[in-house]
This record gives sequence, C-alpha cells and structure tokens, in this order.
Amino acid sequence: MGFSDILERVPRFLRSFYFLAGLSFLVWMFLFDANDFLKQYDMYAKWQELQNDKEYYLREIDKVKKDRAELLSSPELLEKFAREKYIMKRPGEDVFVLVPQAKEPE
Repeated sequence: MGFSDILERVPRFLRSFYFLAGLSFLVWMFLFDANDFLKQYDMYAKWQELQNDKEYYLREIDKVKKDRAELLSSPELLEKFAREKYIMKRPGEDVFVLVPQAKEPE
C-alpha cells in the first residue's frame, strides 16, 4: 500500500488545484496573516472596552454638568459643596473631620 494508493482513496475534489489553493489561502488568512483571528479578537475586545469607557465618561460628564449647574445657581449650595467636598472653612472657624474607625479583626 503505497502513497499512490492512499492518494487514490482521497476524493477527487479534495485533490483539485482550486480546493488546495483555497484551503491554503484560508489557512494563511486565519493563522499567518497580519490580521489573523487572534488579532481580530483582541481588537474587538479592546473596542468593547473602549465603548464601555466612553459610556462611563459620558455619564460622568453629564453628572459633572448637573453639579456645575446646581453650584452656579446658588451661593448656599456652592458654600455647602466647598465645605463638604474640599473641607473649606471661613476665617476663624475650626473644622473637625470625623473618620469612622475600622473594625479590628476578631
């Protein structure tokens, strides 16, 4: 049983030049090309990550715009925001920041 006998058992369309050329082209495109499947998957995952980041930053921008509009509308809110967020004080005042104690492990 030689190589020619084994070759005769393979269907004729699998031995054709066009099938072999097409198969070699697909193997080249899937495995060896600069834009193979692995790189395409990595680029798609990165694109999804960037889309999620974009949505997050758009939500944050909306939140900051809303806070800015509220702060610029009222001096009382501006003072409250400055005191709570940046721990600012009026001249002559003392500010005490209370930090809750962390529980000790038992």
